[in-house]
Amino acid sequence: MSTETPTETLDVKGQNCPMPVIKTKGAFDGLAPGATLEVVATDSGSMSDIAGWADSTEDAELVDQEEGTEDGEAVYRHYIRKTE
Repeated sequence: MSTETPTETLDVKGQNCPMPVIKTKGAFDGLAPGATLEVVATDSGSMSDIAGWADSTEDAELVDQEEGTEDGEAVYRHYIRKTE
């Protein structure tokens, strides 16, 4: 479990590429500097997709990523901090 405390949580479970990244960008754009967005996804591709998006976004810092299960389903959590 991440030690990061999210400011907001975005649930994109059940959505496949490219929607998790598109919705992450939309939610992230509305954050204040220093805020952390938690993205909860079921698409395994979100691990590399969101990491790649954060790496290419000037004011995004990927703080943590976790893999787990909920109700027998794989769940991926991403924690992204807005730096500016």
